[in-house]
Amino acid sequence: MTNKWQDKANAYREDYLADLSELIAIESVRDVEHKTDEYPLGEGPTKAMEKFLSFGKRDGFTVKNIDNIVGYIEYGEGDQTLAIQSHADVMPAGNGWNTNPFELTIKDGIAYGRGTSDDKGPGLAAYYGLKMLKDSGVKPNLKIRLIVGTDEESNWTGMKHYFEVEPEPTFGFSPDAEFPVINGEKGNASFETTFGNSNGNNFALESFDSGLRENMVPGEATAVVISDNIQEIANNFSEFLNQSPVNGEVETDGKTAKLHVIGKQAHGMEPKNGINAGTYLASYLNQFNFGDAAADFLRFITKYLHDDSRANALGSNYVDDVMGDLTMNVGLMKFDQQNGGFINTNYRYPKGTTPDNILDKLQKAAQALNGKTVQISNMEPHYVDPTDPIVETLVNVYKEQTGIMDAKPEVVGGGTYARLMKRGVAFGALFPWTEDSMHQANEFQPVDDLLKAMAIYGQGIFELATK
Repeated sequence: MTNKWQDKANAYREDYLADLSELIAIESVRDVEHKTDEYPLGEGPTKAMEKFLSFGKRDGFTVKNIDNIVGYIEYGEGDQTLAIQSHADVMPAGNGWNTNPFELTIKDGIAYGRGTSDDKGPGLAAYYGLKMLKDSGVKPNLKIRLIVGTDEESNWTGMKHYFEVEPEPTFGFSPDAEFPVINGEKGNASFETTFGNSNGNNFALESFDSGLRENMVPGEATAVVISDNIQEIANNFSEFLNQSPVNGEVETDGKTAKLHVIGKQAHGMEPKNGINAGTYLASYLNQFNFGDAAADFLRFITKYLHDDSRANALGSNYVDDVMGDLTMNVGLMKFDQQNGGFINTNYRYPKGTTPDNILDKLQKAAQALNGKTVQISNMEPHYVDPTDPIVETLVNVYKEQTGIMDAKPEVVGGGTYARLMKRGVAFGALFPWTEDSMHQANEFQPVDDLLKAMAIYGQGIFELATK
């Protein structure tokens, strides 16, 4: 039997890839250091959002840009609104790419580039799913808005602003996770632990730098050490590398050593998928006779954070029967002799525990090592009942399109825009058979997966908007 939705998606293949190429080419990383009135989050995120909206204008949709930080593409009318929430910003590329991260490269049927998986590829597939309906003359019985944010990877500035100036949608989905349907998202809280800037005499930590964002597992770490016994640091480093799942190198010059460690980037929602270069480097340095605040900084990472994504050493570990494990990502670690030590930990926590519990454990551990911890952000756990019509409808569409009849809604540690709606869920576009490369070097999505997602989105929007 012919799958009409897949046939429609296949017909858009070349147009879709051409549009995706234009989106990937925009380095839409949040850049508030260079913000202007025109570009509140830096030029890249706004430019990518504007490019997305330009496709809607080209194809005859109603389009609106709201203050250059969020916009929407609209089709249909009615008192109810179906929202599709995507984002045009991306994570920093980092190192380790085999291709230009900001040039769409297709090799052996796989699309490479920053945003192919998170979230330009999936968001554009959802747009083409909506375009299918319009091009086919389908008239929805409600208003459909594909909303494009510009700050999902950081503070959600754009999408939060949308909800301040526009009515909350009736229900909707975010194409920013995985299939079949994500009906639950863990809480998301971040904490900062700080230390002084003092050093010891035998070994001095001049600097330590690891991590790009709090929700990424750091793929690299660099430290500069000064000592009269600097060769001791260098001589033991090779043995450390041989015994650890990281690569690296050390350079020495007189009394100074520069150590560089390479691990593996991954999305912070599941740190086990990565190898944290920062905590490995700290654990190596911790064996040497550093002193004062530098020693406290290294000891805190080694004793309480290293290779412990479930926060067992801190006593924050928790498991909920429905939402699963609490996870902890150590996303940022920095030390210098002017500003002291800084560590950002990002927790994805299930219902049943609280940020206050997490903060209490962090504070006690930090205080024992002369540090201080504060909470800097929090989003409560989000859950939509599996019997809600939006969940049941989208699960059934997925089953019909894939033939995977035992598919069930899932709970994840990732956070998507969907949690801003009471009846919001995440819906694709990562399939169970494809590796998750979000937030990693060489991010990718198979082209056939993106077209399969497009077909699923087309049918999903149709079912939700016409029945």
